[in-house]
Amino acid sequence: MEFGFGAADEEFRAEARAWLRERLEGAGAFVGVVGRGGPGSEHVGAEERRAWERELGRGGWIGLGWDSDAYGNRRATLTQQVVWAEEYARARAPGRYGHIGENLLAPTLLAYGSQEQRDEFLPAIARGEALWCQGYSEPGAGSDLAGLRTVAVREGDTYRVTGQKVWTSLAQEADWCFVLARTEGAAGSVAGGRGHAGISFLLVPMDQPGRVEVRPIRQLTGTSEFNEVFFDGAVARASHVVGGAGNGWRVAMGLLGFERGVSTLVQQIGFAEELAGVVREAVDSGAVDDPVLRERLVRQWAELRVMRWNALRTLGGSGASSGVGSPSVAKLLWGGWHQRLGELAMAVRGVGGAVGPLDWSEDAPYELDALQRLFLFTRADTIYGGSDEIQRNIIAERVLGLPREAR
Repeated sequence: MEFGFGAADEEFRAEARAWLRERLEGAGAFVGVVGRGGPGSEHVGAEERRAWERELGRGGWIGLGWDSDAYGNRRATLTQQVVWAEEYARARAPGRYGHIGENLLAPTLLAYGSQEQRDEFLPAIARGEALWCQGYSEPGAGSDLAGLRTVAVREGDTYRVTGQKVWTSLAQEADWCFVLARTEGAAGSVAGGRGHAGISFLLVPMDQPGRVEVRPIRQLTGTSEFNEVFFDGAVARASHVVGGAGNGWRVAMGLLGFERGVSTLVQQIGFAEELAGVVREAVDSGAVDDPVLRERLVRQWAELRVMRWNALRTLGGSGASSGVGSPSVAKLLWGGWHQRLGELAMAVRGVGGAVGPLDWSEDAPYELDALQRLFLFTRADTIYGGSDEIQRNIIAERVLGLPREAR
């Protein structure tokens, strides 16, 4: 495996680092949201973080990995994309509101969308002006996405979308949602059917009072990153069906392939900072003197290094992990690792990890600290984004060629 950084990459790194430092340090305009917006603090600084997306757009830092630079973004090599991801995480830049549009929808439009759709939607994403959410999971169709029941009925040059989506990240901030819904598609299925056939991939505006309702879901951390979204005859233009009516399953699966690319490395750098925080806590409290805890800390560090090498190998296109199933391997690795880190944080903290501030009162309500938020949020890591059970089935059936699970 060869994945090195050359002179041009280091020049790019210096430019990125200087740009981030100017805005996030000292008298920078966005100092107030440094390190905010991660798990458990998704609600912090919404207005400033929307402004941050626009600032990224003005700098050309949105869309580095797109196949085209025709939309106001700058292009970057794969190694430069990794450099940007590393510097962004190390600068503790705000959690991204625009991730779903930039890293999920945009590559999907470039691969499956029409030129008209690209010209309409990509410039606003590149400017940091349009925020997107993903309408996939439903109350009865999460891991079994083919069981979705949301329907879209054609009326002239529009569709009427009716149904419910759940676990919709940042829907309360989104301007648009890309929605999987059943239509009378090319495969001849009727709306309300089951299976992969007849599903379409629609781009739906969220600002439709009375037709689109967002209800936040309160999480263990007390925040509400996830939401329920109800569509009651919401309008989507027929020209906003990506990949053609009835072809949504193919488009949706293509999108999932884009979900775990360079952004995986950003995630891992964030993981490294969280691990460093747990290590500091262990040293400061003396918990590191416990040989069992010390061994667990070392194991977490070693496993994180393995995840990085696996991610770089996947991005570099070498080895078995670059083929079918590599997203599932990555999800299994990081989901379990992050959950174990949360558990380790509480083990390091000891019994004190379960209690709040000593000065707690009704006037100073209980507030989770960073390690407590880490533990509570990571309980969901092996479920959301595709449960561990589903990922193992994918690897078993599609990679190892084992018999399919009995239905």
